[in-house]
Amino acid sequence: MAYATDSGKLRPHNEDSVAISTEYGLAILADGMGGYNAGEVASGMATAVLKNDLEADLARWHKELYRGRGEKLTALLQARIARANSAIYQASQSQPQYAGMGTTLVMGIFRGETVTLAHIGDSRAYRLRGEVWQQLTRDHSLLQEQLDAGLITPEQARQSHNKNLVTRALGIDSAVIPDIQQMQTEAGDIYLFCSDGLSDMVPEEVIIETIQGLGMNLAATAQQLVQAANDYGGRDNVSVVLVKIQPHSTASFNLFSRFFNWLK
Repeated sequence: MAYATDSGKLRPHNEDSVAISTEYGLAILADGMGGYNAGEVASGMATAVLKNDLEADLARWHKELYRGRGEKLTALLQARIARANSAIYQASQSQPQYAGMGTTLVMGIFRGETVTLAHIGDSRAYRLRGEVWQQLTRDHSLLQEQLDAGLITPEQARQSHNKNLVTRALGIDSAVIPDIQQMQTEAGDIYLFCSDGLSDMVPEEVIIETIQGLGMNLAATAQQLVQAANDYGGRDNVSVVLVKIQPHSTASFNLFSRFFNWLK
C-alpha cells in the first residue's frame, strides 16, 4: 500500500484525509466539505474513527473474517460507517462552526483473496487487472444521476461545472446508506482509491499510463498521480491510495487455517 495527498494549487488547505493499515489490509480515503475548516474536520473524523474501530474489530475477529465470512464483514462495515456518520453529524449539530459539514468516503478491506469496498459520494475506486481498467464505484452525484437518466452525454459530463454536487455524503444526515460490494482479488491487481481532485483533473488514459509505467513502485506512482493533478491545474485537493495484490501463499493460508481449526 502507498498513498499521497496534496492541497493542490488553488486551495489554502487540504480537506482530504487518508488512513491505511498494511497490517489489517485497510485503506480509507475521505474528501471533506463545509465552510471554514469543517471539511477537514469531517474527513479527519471519518478516517480516524473508521481506522481505530476496524483495526480493533479485525484484530478481534481475525479468524472468522479471514475465512471468508463476507456477510459478517459487510455488516461490520455498515455498523462502523454508521458510527462515523453519527459522530460527524452530532459534531455538526452541536458546534455552529461545523454546521453542514460532511465528507465523501471510499474504502477497502483486503482479506485473504477478497476485497470489500464501501463508498459514499464521488470519491472513487478503480482496478487495473492486466490490461483491463475498471471503475468499481458509481458516484453518488447529480452528474451521475443525469447520466443515468440520459439527460447528458459522457462528453457533456466531462465538461460540466457541476461535478462537485454530491447526492450522498457522510455526516450530512442522521443516517446514510453506503454502497458495499465484495469481490475476488487476483495477484497483480492494482487498486486505486482517489478523491475527485484526481478523477476530475487528470484524463483517465494518463492515470492508466502512470500506473502501468510506475506500478512496481507504489509510492512513486502515488506521488506522480498527485503531480499530474497539479500539472493539469490542481484546482482541488488531491489524494490517492494504491494497493497492489501480491501472490497469495497457499501454504501459509493452509497453515493458518489448521492452526485455528486446532484452537476451535
